[in-house]
Amino acid sequence: MRQKINLILSIIALVAIVTTSIGITLVYYNLFQNQVRADLKQNARLLVESEVFQNAYQKGYEHAPSLANLSPGNLRITWIDADGTVLFDNDTNVSGLANHLDRPEIRQAFDSGEGESTRRSDTMNMNTFYYALLLENGTVLRVSTQARTIFSVLFNALPVILVIVAVTLIACVLIGHLLTKQLMKPLEVMAEHLDDASEPAYKELEPFARKIRSQHENILAAAKSRQDFTANVSHELKTPITAISGYAELIENNMVAKEDEAHVARQIRHNADRLHSLVNDIIKLSELDHLDRGESFETIDLFEVAKECVNDMKTAADKKQVKLTCKGSSAGVIADRALIREMIDNLVQNGIRYNKEKGSCEVYVTIQNARPILTVKDTGIGIPQDQLDRVFERFYRVDKSRSRETGGTGLGLAIVKHIVELHSAEIAINSTLGEGTTVTVSFWATAR
Repeated sequence: MRQKINLILSIIALVAIVTTSIGITLVYYNLFQNQVRADLKQNARLLVESEVFQNAYQKGYEHAPSLANLSPGNLRITWIDADGTVLFDNDTNVSGLANHLDRPEIRQAFDSGEGESTRRSDTMNMNTFYYALLLENGTVLRVSTQARTIFSVLFNALPVILVIVAVTLIACVLIGHLLTKQLMKPLEVMAEHLDDASEPAYKELEPFARKIRSQHENILAAAKSRQDFTANVSHELKTPITAISGYAELIENNMVAKEDEAHVARQIRHNADRLHSLVNDIIKLSELDHLDRGESFETIDLFEVAKECVNDMKTAADKKQVKLTCKGSSAGVIADRALIREMIDNLVQNGIRYNKEKGSCEVYVTIQNARPILTVKDTGIGIPQDQLDRVFERFYRVDKSRSRETGGTGLGLAIVKHIVELHSAEIAINSTLGEGTTVTVSFWATAR
């Protein structure tokens, strides 16, 4: 990060220096050109007011050489007749000069009274500025001067610009180092004290600090959840394995009486079934944790799936003497059919497993406010109000002894919760101790 900030500051400084240098040079060179043109006009008008050329014209062109006494400094003065013939030039012999009638500034002067132009010499890297003024006698007075081109000015200023660039880059590196050190210090302090709720040094870091702390808390919670899950899995697996191992050891050592063999075999089978259910539920939870939403989603009829589940559960319900029914109407949802079947199976199994003798478990599928609603209502033992928020936790049981008797793994509602979240649905549970429980799952009719 420090290197990146230093690099960005250096690039910004370099671009700023170069663009500023070029910009200032362009502005001042434009002002310089305007000043040169203004000076040429002023000098030309002063020469005209001196009446030197008017007097020479009245006395005849043969007196033009006397104009050589003029001392105009770095100005070049040229006097042109109406036909373009050069009458006088203070810089060279007029006999060797060509006709000037085709010069742009001369044509402008004859047409409008004055004219100006600029011509560039690439070999000399110089610009020549011309100003021509029409005199009363019909001749034209032209003055000119030379100045460096803008490229020449930039080239001459290049060493100074390079020195400024070098100094500025060094300053940027030093300033960048100090800035990044100051910027990183609060982050380093915050990283070392993530559990500290104190505000960061800069207000701008508050959203970042809240996000980091929230993620840190989530990571710790997830780690604790994994630890608790691992501990619970070990404990839950250990119980049926210990029972199976103990009964097997009794059989191995011929310590089971003939009349107890059936009982021991039932206990082994019961614990094996419980172990099998537990492993299946753990695998299912693991699959749900890594399942991508929408992989096998399709339009299904929630009522048809519910009826299938109820029909399959009839035998188990009859054994418990629980009246199992399914009512409602067709309701289309975008869902994974297998997962919805798994969810309803778990809810109905709970409705049967924790029910009273001659109780009932009713499954309803309705549409409310354009949303398909699945409701599973039983007349079972119920759940205390202070434990409703925890029933979706893994391995959490309201009545641990009854759960083990009925074969519950404590993962059924955790699986249901996972499936509901994968479908962006909502689940609610209401229960009255000793009277029964109602679980409601609200879906969306179309994909969200």
